[in-house]
Amino acid sequence: MLEIRHLETLAAIRDGGSLQEAAERLHVTQSALSHQLRDLEVRLKTPLLNRRTRPARLTTAGLRVLAAADDILPRIRAVERELQKLAAGRSGRLHLAIDCHSCFQWLMPALDIFRRDWPEVELDLSAAFSFTPLPALVRGDLDVVITSDPQPMDAVEYEPLFRYELVLAVAATDPLAALPYVEPAQLAERVLIVYPVERDRLDVFTAFLDPSDVEPLALRKAELTPMIMQLVASQRGVAALPNWALTEYLGQGWMKTCKLGTQGVWRTLYAALRTEDMQADYMRAFISQARETCFKTLSGIKSAKSAHRGTRHAAA
Repeated sequence: MLEIRHLETLAAIRDGGSLQEAAERLHVTQSALSHQLRDLEVRLKTPLLNRRTRPARLTTAGLRVLAAADDILPRIRAVERELQKLAAGRSGRLHLAIDCHSCFQWLMPALDIFRRDWPEVELDLSAAFSFTPLPALVRGDLDVVITSDPQPMDAVEYEPLFRYELVLAVAATDPLAALPYVEPAQLAERVLIVYPVERDRLDVFTAFLDPSDVEPLALRKAELTPMIMQLVASQRGVAALPNWALTEYLGQGWMKTCKLGTQGVWRTLYAALRTEDMQADYMRAFISQARETCFKTLSGIKSAKSAHRGTRHAAA
């Protein structure tokens, strides 16, 4: 029953001190304002204005409506201002989830720069290791998902960030370290150290072992890359990781990397976002900043020039 114009009317009467002044503030005639007020009183079945006093004063019921106006109208104005900023491309929401444990190395610097340049964009980051993030993107709970495993979904598009090689990390003393590359069958007698995520979200299975129907001797899970590297160094297993994530460990002498197969396994890292958000200025700025930071920060990556819509790629 109550409408925004009713709240604005009572606020104008209070602020103006009279019906005439309120009408001028609202750019209507005093007659139209009086008619609107009487119509509302009929709807609410109670008087809102004591017209016997000079000047007319709000009744107890009118004061209750006015209290609601003081609470609601500022919030409506704030939303209107936010929508104006959003329409101008300066404001928005960027709730982001990463589907890869090693992404923090480049993502945090990119987000720091983005936050500085776009302070009015609401920014939030979560790790997607314990849930499936793409359905959350479709629902609107998330706005961007960083993933190397694009899935076919309506209204979701994938912006490629860069290509990287998946390599096998082994101890320097491991016999595999002397080989130019390893075949899937050679991992059948090895403990494979992986992040604690579902098997179908691990590239070493989807792009290397599963096509050859090979199972490792055992799986061992570790939360963090440094922890995985300690296990590799102590010869308690091998691990397939992005080449750029291993750069800082290669110069220490205790670890080597092996190519997976004769051609190697190359993957593409994507930023998944809803189609409706593709052209938002702040979203384009984030994608651009992410790419720029990646190529300034990481070694061994390549450009990925074309975007893919809703298509899964076993190895890109």
